Amino acid sequence: MGINGKILVFVDLPGGELDETGRGLLSYAARLAGILAAPWGVAVAVMPDSQQVASFGAYGTPTITCINDGETLLDTPALLGAHLARLAQNEMATLLLLPHNDLGSVVAPVVAHELQAAIMTELVTVRQSADGVRLSRRVLGTRIAETRVWDGIKFLVATVPPRALSQVIMATFRSSVPTLSHWSPATPVSIAAATITGRIPPDPQTVDLTEAEVIFSAGKGCTPATFEQLKELCQLLNVSFGVTRPVYDLGWTGFERMVGQTGRTVTPRLYVALGISGSMHHVGGIKDSRRIVAVNSDAKAPIFPNVDEGFVGDLTELLPRLLEQVKAAIGGAS
Repeated sequence: MGINGKILVFVDLPGGELDETGRGLLSYAARLAGILAAPWGVAVAVMPDSQQVASFGAYGTPTITCINDGETLLDTPALLGAHLARLAQNEMATLLLLPHNDLGSVVAPVVAHELQAAIMTELVTVRQSADGVRLSRRVLGTRIAETRVWDGIKFLVATVPPRALSQVIMATFRSSVPTLSHWSPATPVSIAAATITGRIPPDPQTVDLTEAEVIFSAGKGCTPATFEQLKELCQLLNVSFGVTRPVYDLGWTGFERMVGQTGRTVTPRLYVALGISGSMHHVGGIKDSRRIVAVNSDAKAPIFPNVDEGFVGDLTELLPRLLEQVKAAIGGAS
């Protein structure tokens, strides 16, 4: 049992580059097309260059459709959503897939409204069943929050959280040379819409840890002095900092910085554990991180079997040297 139409994937190309989220969406879409036995294609707002097109082809992307004047539309999400709705109709798509990021989470409801379609945000798993296509989404870490059944006929808009995406190019993917085309709606799209005049990047020092890209965390192996040095290091490197339960219990920082199953379950691309022994609750909260590095003075600390790289070292010696090197590298005082 397949679906009655095509899967259309909107891939954002920040700076014209196919980033990690974009590659993850392509991998997700290619696998989804296999599960649903459906054709698929990609919509972009900026036409990729030849090198980027080759990256699309590595995932077996069959078609890339560029929306004319799409770069301007990126600053008017409501108008972009209206254009995507028209494009989905033009390509006889049944499912529109977007990333659940700042842009996708705003555009998806607009498309759903324009097409009077169902919407499923933060989609994680899709599987066929006797009664239709079962779609599951999750919140609060790995807890399944909701499962819905889709008939595969009525139009569906879905967003996928970047943390659930994998960039893997599977052996079942057949590389391709995507067909490129430009598209404009047959009649002008008119909609009252707010325009984005500027974008402020998230501050790693205040961003929710569940959204952080890089996290340096302090455990009970940190002293008050090394904890302050770690916070300074995080500011210099422009990364987020977290703590374990024992450090939170000392009152050194707020609950929002606590990492673990009783705090924040995190999925950064890099997690650095400093002076963290590695309790079951903490490891459970970081296990889906893309890469984990640990430093601990105890060679038998339980954190080590759960990391990609582990180093035995004394933080009172390591952190001052790291600070010195980082300050020298960025031109600050040593």
